[in-house]
Amino acid sequence: ADLDKASQANERQTLLLETANATQIVVVQIAGLVARRIVCWAEEGQSFKTGERFGLIRFGSRCDIYLPQGTQALVGVGQSAIAGETIIADLSADVSAREFNTD
Repeated sequence: ADLDKASQANERQTLLLETANATQIVVVQIAGLVARRIVCWAEEGQSFKTGERFGLIRFGSRCDIYLPQGTQALVGVGQSAIAGETIIADLSADVSAREFNTD
């Protein structure tokens, strides 16, 4: 699912998340060509706490996250994220991107 074409060719699930102040975030879970196993236990109207998991992709793959325009991401291209631990962005403040090492 690393290839750009995987975003359209592989199995995927799209979620629209809305914060308490009506900020919208879109998460697209994209399964790998072999695994093709997306599990999502989120239900329409369900509330989640910060860091709470709402689904998974068995055997791993990728998620595309679409943040509101002007949001400063706190991760970079190529950085791995750990569910429930990695802070993707700070929606409440204008924060500079954090430095990280992909080695």
